Amino acid sequence: MQLNEVTFSEAQPVDGYGPGFFRVGGDVHEGALLITATGLSPWGGYDDAASLLALAGKVDVIFVGTGSEITHIPKELRNKLEEAGLGVEVMNSPAACRTYNVLLSEGRRVALAVLPV
Repeated sequence: MQLNEVTFSEAQPVDGYGPGFFRVGGDVHEGALLITATGLSPWGGYDDAASLLALAGKVDVIFVGTGSEITHIPKELRNKLEEAGLGVEVMNSPAACRTYNVLLSEGRRVALAVLPV
């Protein structure tokens, strides 16, 4: 089996996570985050639809990490995002981080809105 090193160009992958924090590009960030190929910022959780809607036309899908367990996001939030043309994939935060990293390494237009575990 041949292994290839993954390169992320300018984008920063999620390196790790733990109780209340995420490590992105080697730096530790506490709390919920919104991460794209161009940077990261704190995310206000499900009540912060505006920051997710601002990604319309810039990303194709947003992975929403719901913490340690998978849960449904509020229906109103999902409807707003889908009406704006954004794909929404909901999973627990560890799975969302892994999926984001894989698609980011492929150069896909993805974002990660993630709640801490």
